[in-house]
Amino acid sequence: MKLGVNLSYLDAVEVAREAERFGYDVAVVPEGFRADGATVLGAVAAATTRIGLASGVFQIPGRTPAMTALTASTLDLVSKGRFRLGLGVSNPDISEGWHGVPFRRPLGRTREYVDVVRRTLAREPVTHNGAHYRLPPEGCTAAPLRLYSEPVAEPIPIYLAAVAPGALELAGEIADGWLGAFSPPDELPKTIESLRAGRLRAGLPLDGFEVLCGIPMALGADVEAAAMPIRGYLSHFLGMGGRSRNVYLSLFERMGYGSETGTVHERMAAGDPHAAAAAVPAGLVDRISLLGTPDRIAARMRAYAEQGITTLVISPFGGTTAERVQILRTAATALRRAGLAA
Repeated sequence: MKLGVNLSYLDAVEVAREAERFGYDVAVVPEGFRADGATVLGAVAAATTRIGLASGVFQIPGRTPAMTALTASTLDLVSKGRFRLGLGVSNPDISEGWHGVPFRRPLGRTREYVDVVRRTLAREPVTHNGAHYRLPPEGCTAAPLRLYSEPVAEPIPIYLAAVAPGALELAGEIADGWLGAFSPPDELPKTIESLRAGRLRAGLPLDGFEVLCGIPMALGADVEAAAMPIRGYLSHFLGMGGRSRNVYLSLFERMGYGSETGTVHERMAAGDPHAAAAAVPAGLVDRISLLGTPDRIAARMRAYAEQGITTLVISPFGGTTAERVQILRTAATALRRAGLAA
């Protein structure tokens, strides 16, 4: 099992350099409420030489397929072939509230989007007449979409973020890998089965399909104290938008935390983030995180490897850059201690 790091825009370059030095396989850059992903990825590409780079994830409603293909091609060029394209449909509040893009039928939209991006990255002249994308629109005499930049990696791997079973099957069917989050080892067999079902539908083996799982990590002999900063992180996701449309609430409800996470959502909606964070169950944080001592973390890493995770993407919860780097160093040590390092 390999290690990845989930970067913050605040110290992405410094942390990525250290992760590269520790032998990490990939640096993943999110985008959301604080920063776009492409800008940070460009900075990290210029400051590193070996570590893989991945968007985690570019928001499908925020970019046209053509713009995503152009950005991916450029990032692959400036990183000398190290880029992996992570995509996600986001959520209704971002899609509709930020970008004015309807969220309905997200699986169909994702399928069309990935098809257009793949063909564009293959340097084909692309036309598409779908339910969500029409290139060019009916009656338009514009030339077909075509990318003229020189390819470096051929092809650029495409990963999909997915939570619900249908989205997981789609990821298995049309992508080269899955970007997951909030998945404890005991829940992963169901996830892997959904991914496998998608691979079977496409006539493809699960072998060679990348299974990346993002996981928060914090150090300390007192596990409950180590979990404290992650509680606020989780309450942010649990408080997003309306209750019926929050995919993370649905995920944790399937894991048996429906009542507790519903309370978190209510307190976030009431404008009390501190009470919301306090309502996040400590047991839930422990299930979806790496917490505690190196030995405890090594044991948890073995559990993830046994379930088929190919890359564990660490989100280091430290108050300073030095603390985040120490978490990455400890994760690399724990991987060796677990007997999982290459």
